[in-house]
Amino acid sequence: MVAEPDPAKYPWWLASRSAGIVAFLLITAAVILGLAMAAKMPRRPGLKRNLLKIHEQIALTALVAIGLHGVTLLGDGWLKPGISGITVPFTLAYRPVWTGMGILAGYLALLLGPTFYWRRKIGARRWRQIHRATVVVFVLAVFHSLGSGTDGASDWLRVLVLGSAVIVLALVAYRYGLTRRGSKKAPAAARPLTRGGDLTRGGAG
Repeated sequence: MVAEPDPAKYPWWLASRSAGIVAFLLITAAVILGLAMAAKMPRRPGLKRNLLKIHEQIALTALVAIGLHGVTLLGDGWLKPGISGITVPFTLAYRPVWTGMGILAGYLALLLGPTFYWRRKIGARRWRQIHRATVVVFVLAVFHSLGSGTDGASDWLRVLVLGSAVIVLALVAYRYGLTRRGSKKAPAAARPLTRGGDLTRGGAG
């Protein structure tokens, strides 16, 4: 069993934890902004275009923070993860399940980030379908943050992470609630068009 380190004695550990928290905040901001735009919350003309640029920059900056989170951990003399420990999921001796989730989240974020530049090639509809997996990155990051770090039991981190999760879940529910309501309204809206011929002929068939 691996004993808990004293973070104050391990500057590289602190640097990694700081980068990890920054990465989580950036991922959260990107997911919240993306869901808000998908739900068409920004209604001011031209605002969505500007928010899309901000969303893109936040997501790309999150990738840098994720990279720093892993690379700075290599310098930690207590954990000594090695290259495989920060690149191969579930192989690190320290809390392998939770650290493995973080590595998977990093890989998925790395795959999704560049899709901003592939939208025209793959089509907007397919890009949106692929981009929905960003929520999975957030979910993995939540479990990783609470389960793998020395701050996981801290009240401030739990409030931060769980509070973010509540906001994201509420936006997901709202977003897909709109989708379901829209699919139910579509047949009703089309019904008068199918009966329009009967009405112009002076009565129902």
